[in-house]
Amino acid sequence: MYFREFPLYQYDFDGKGQNVKLVTDLLRRVAVRSKVRANTLLMDKYDVKEGETPEIVADLYYGNSQYHWVIILLNHITGWHDWPLDAVSYNKYLENKYGDNIDATHHYEINQTSGDTTTKLEVSSDTSGATIVTNREYEDRLQDEKRQIRLIDRTYLRLFVEEFKKLIKR
Repeated sequence: MYFREFPLYQYDFDGKGQNVKLVTDLLRRVAVRSKVRANTLLMDKYDVKEGETPEIVADLYYGNSQYHWVIILLNHITGWHDWPLDAVSYNKYLENKYGDNIDATHHYEINQTSGDTTTKLEVSSDTSGATIVTNREYEDRLQDEKRQIRLIDRTYLRLFVEEFKKLIKR
């Protein structure tokens, strides 16, 4: 469904006109404006559950797994590393990255005291009041952030897809 809308071009593979084929312009891109992503009237928050893929989420939310590309595009997912891992894959990832040091210190942090006080600041180990963050805790936070995605409200899905089709053909 996604690549079907991309323009096709004739490409001469041998430079002599003997081996010309139609190819999809994979370099064509359409980006979602940050104002659209931030619009709470257009977007819904969704927490990805254990084992869910973009196809599963699209099927659950939009009733069609073929809209997985909408989820990927809206959330700037460019590879497997941008999607939350299932428990088995996550544990293997931790073992491969940290070996026996999964629960070792990753960094130290303190709460920010002005502005957004929920924000943590990374500091040196000798900073007063600094707390330890282990490798596991650090990676758990990253996974939790990846689990929180945005979905375009079902009401606007058709309009979004139509606009994408127009823009990708330009």
